[in-house]
Amino acid sequence: MRSNPQPRVLCVDDDEDSRVMLVALLRLALIEATAVGTAGQALASTQAERFDLYLLDSRLPDIDGFELCRRLREFDQQTPIVFFSGAAYEADRKKGIESGANAYLIKPDLAGLVSTVTSFVSQPESPTARIIPFQRKVNSSSPWTFEPTAA
Repeated sequence: MRSNPQPRVLCVDDDEDSRVMLVALLRLALIEATAVGTAGQALASTQAERFDLYLLDSRLPDIDGFELCRRLREFDQQTPIVFFSGAAYEADRKKGIESGANAYLIKPDLAGLVSTVTSFVSQPESPTARIIPFQRKVNSSSPWTFEPTAA
């Protein structure tokens, strides 16, 4: 059982406007969010605080999000990791999942983001992270949106 009733998410995105938007959006969903702009700041934050989910962009100024994901997995196998990135190619999604992420969502799918994050942080804690399968959803706003399918 969590000691803090509000789930905590670490958002890592190099764009300041995106960080502000993510924090505001998650707080509206009653999820406490902390945002940083570099992988180095993210790693320092994970040493100082506990988070229920890591939300990563694939493009960061110091190391890319895929390498950050691998480094997070070196010391944390349980906390879900979700990519929220503008990198929309199948190869990017595959690289994200292979680096240890549980889900890969394409910007700007905000509804899918909130739904996916809420799904992960509302699950009872378990010894292994839950993997959400993906399907390609074609719509008018983005032909490369990957969303969770029903488990």
